[in-house]
Amino acid sequence: MPQEQVLTITSTILFCWIAFIIAWERISPYRKGLKFFREGFWIDLVWYTLIQSYFLKILIFDYIIAPMQRHWDLSHFHFVSNWPVAVQVLFFLFTHDLYIYLFHRFQHSNKLFWRFHEAHHSGKEVDFLAGSRSHVVEIIINQTIEFAPIILLGADPMVIPIKAMLDAMFGMFIHGNIKVNMGKLKYIINSPELHLWHHANYIEVFHANFATKFSFWDYLFKSVYDPGHAPGDKPENWGLHYDYPRDYFLQHAFSVKRFDEQKLLKYRWFSWYYNLRPQLMGLLNKALPAKLKASVQQTDTTKAANKLPEPVILAPQEENILQ
Repeated sequence: MPQEQVLTITSTILFCWIAFIIAWERISPYRKGLKFFREGFWIDLVWYTLIQSYFLKILIFDYIIAPMQRHWDLSHFHFVSNWPVAVQVLFFLFTHDLYIYLFHRFQHSNKLFWRFHEAHHSGKEVDFLAGSRSHVVEIIINQTIEFAPIILLGADPMVIPIKAMLDAMFGMFIHGNIKVNMGKLKYIINSPELHLWHHANYIEVFHANFATKFSFWDYLFKSVYDPGHAPGDKPENWGLHYDYPRDYFLQHAFSVKRFDEQKLLKYRWFSWYYNLRPQLMGLLNKALPAKLKASVQQTDTTKAANKLPEPVILAPQEENILQ
């Protein structure tokens, strides 16, 4: 099948899946009352999903993997190229998921690598789009290790778009604000009921539920946390237990140097930059239909300029390195 046709089919499936997940969140929400245009929605969509993904795709495939292929092309050994495409997809899906589990677990136990992962946990309103929020360094590491073997081992070119589509579908599903009972499948396939606990601000889950696609890694390596009920609905029950910047660039700067973004507002240039997005959102708000306007107004126009109430710390800092 021509590669363009594969891209068309995988893109179509992905867009249909997005519509399905959005509808599912509205019909059967895990946390009731979570708005579609929730806090951080536009940063996750515009910066992380569209802009960052576009540029990192070029960087990873053209400037990291392509040079690697010129030096370490192993396709002539035909390790996987003679396998059916479905087997190739399953092989890379399984092996990469094991790597992701181990690396994810390592990130939660290492202070340096936690700084490249904390952005992913910073959202206090988790939905299908929240999985896209990942630090640049984390994406470069994970996607290079994910796609380089596929190319270096000479797998069928169809494997890349199919694997990427499955990654996106699983990512939206496990982060989706969806109330779903997987039954005994929860021991094999990861689900929101396990992964949303991973995003909760409870010390019991700071080192639990690391799996992404296959939950059996957590059961196998005894890192599963499944109390049989959901976390609380309050903001302090979710995300990080310490203040975290709202701005995309500040989130990346925070991984290098800790600071209080509210104190930076005394500088005129920073105040102008910091309030630029709320002002643009205000202009957008005027152009939106009334129904969407109310939702956007509640989430984005004024929150960025005001300091949040101090969150309740459910996890004692002295017992946790994740800060």
